[in-house]
Amino acid sequence: MRTHTRVAVQIAIATLIAVLITTVALFITRDGDGAGLTAARMAPQGDTAGRAAAPEEGSEAVPERCKADPRHAKRQLRGVWIASYQNIDWPSRAGLPAERQRAEYVKILDTARKRGLNAAFVHVRPTGDALYDSPYEPWSQWLTGTAGKNPGWDPLPFLIEEAHKRGMEFHAWFNPYRISAKLTDPGKLPAGHPAREHPSWTVKYAGGLYYNPGLPEVRAHVTKVIKDVVSRYDVDAVHFDDYFYPYPAEGVKFDDDAAFKRYGKGMKLADWRRDNVNRLVAQVHRTIHDTKEHVRFGISPFGIWRNKGEDRSGSDTKGLSGYDAIYGDARTWIKKGTVDYIVPQLYWPIGHKAADYRTLVKWWSNEVKGSGVDLYIGQGLYRVGTTDDPKWRNPGELPAHLAYNRRFPAVKGDVYFSAKQVMSNPSKVFDRIGAAHYDRPALVPATADGRGPEAVGELSATASGKGAKLTWQAAEEARAYAVYRLPGSVSEPGCKLASARDLVAVVPANGEGRQSYTDAGRDGKAVTYFVTPVDRQHREGKAQAARVS
Repeated sequence: MRTHTRVAVQIAIATLIAVLITTVALFITRDGDGAGLTAARMAPQGDTAGRAAAPEEGSEAVPERCKADPRHAKRQLRGVWIASYQNIDWPSRAGLPAERQRAEYVKILDTARKRGLNAAFVHVRPTGDALYDSPYEPWSQWLTGTAGKNPGWDPLPFLIEEAHKRGMEFHAWFNPYRISAKLTDPGKLPAGHPAREHPSWTVKYAGGLYYNPGLPEVRAHVTKVIKDVVSRYDVDAVHFDDYFYPYPAEGVKFDDDAAFKRYGKGMKLADWRRDNVNRLVAQVHRTIHDTKEHVRFGISPFGIWRNKGEDRSGSDTKGLSGYDAIYGDARTWIKKGTVDYIVPQLYWPIGHKAADYRTLVKWWSNEVKGSGVDLYIGQGLYRVGTTDDPKWRNPGELPAHLAYNRRFPAVKGDVYFSAKQVMSNPSKVFDRIGAAHYDRPALVPATADGRGPEAVGELSATASGKGAKLTWQAAEEARAYAVYRLPGSVSEPGCKLASARDLVAVVPANGEGRQSYTDAGRDGKAVTYFVTPVDRQHREGKAQAARVS
């Protein structure tokens, strides 16, 4: 999906520019993991006045007539990709001691929360390997320094628990087909690696090694790996990046002739390849929900499905087509409901000639209408401050993307690539985003219909200096609590809880006993607090009130 490492960048630039230079202006690859090709973007041009209102969703605390103010969105997924491939984000180096690995991860999460983010997309299977204790695949070299070497601990429970402790969703990020960007001989993989035991499952391509998407055995293996994680670990979602068939390399053929001859059944090669990917996506989606209904499945495809010049249904763009180049048919996944959410990688600026950000947001928003598939936008944070396009040197460019998104109720959040830039805050861009967009916390959009948890019990609020301390009895099935602060004495909040204007905190649940929150922002004035319980599918229960004079 979005891993930007030097090796992948060099491979992609060397191969893709030669083939696509006339249509893909300034695209660069994100390193082996999901960023695919990217392009620079442009400065804001007044697109800050989005005023489209959307109904408040998944809440018993808010009357149905209430509309959410997009300028103070209460429900947004705000995510960060944490890439392990080639140690882009975490761990910072292979083979670090476990304590150092844990400390690095905690620092990433703490910084992400400080920036207002509420979801972590963590790479757990970058190259047919595992950053967890897998019965089917070897330990990852990016964790231990040596492929197949046991690190002496299972990181995944810790990674999940620390995210949940901070009120963040955990999306387990898998790359379905990549085995290695450097090896072509399966015999050089660690003992027990499925590709070593089944070399007929693999295809050598452009100096790397891939599972053959055309084989039912490969689909079964990938699905089995994902089912195992969903079964044994408390993940909130499974996530794929944009790497399906490999991005095209000039003059190099992906040799799947034998599989095509056996399974093609009269289809054209390109259609058959897309069908292979579609079959895997549908199979994984079904298996996830059969295993744990609440766990979601999402994909971050390349930002252009097809160009209008290739297909009347496509976007008014002139870049690489994910549909034609890597056989990722995101439009079909949406229409057939084989994904729960989609995160197109829109790493271009506003006004880009080949792929205008505004054009693509409109296109993707239109595609998800009425589908039940949630749309989040993949943001190229790593592009901020880069010098190959003057538009990226404008620190207002990325905030302008979020302002433009307000025009489209279908856009339910953003995911940033990657954690390294979340930590470094290039051009102090998160200062701008925080002030203009993330000045209040946010609940993740509800992922299911129905009632939220029962109201909290025994809510009390007492003055504490100029602030206030709230305590309450835990609500059954609550994973978090939303705390609102309204000025004065308020008996009924009406529609005030529909937006985040008065939301002061989202407090992760802490067991089944008394819960608490200290509000330092009261400023000594009389206020009314409302506390609502939120379940793991982000449905909000009824509000309870407490006043402080």
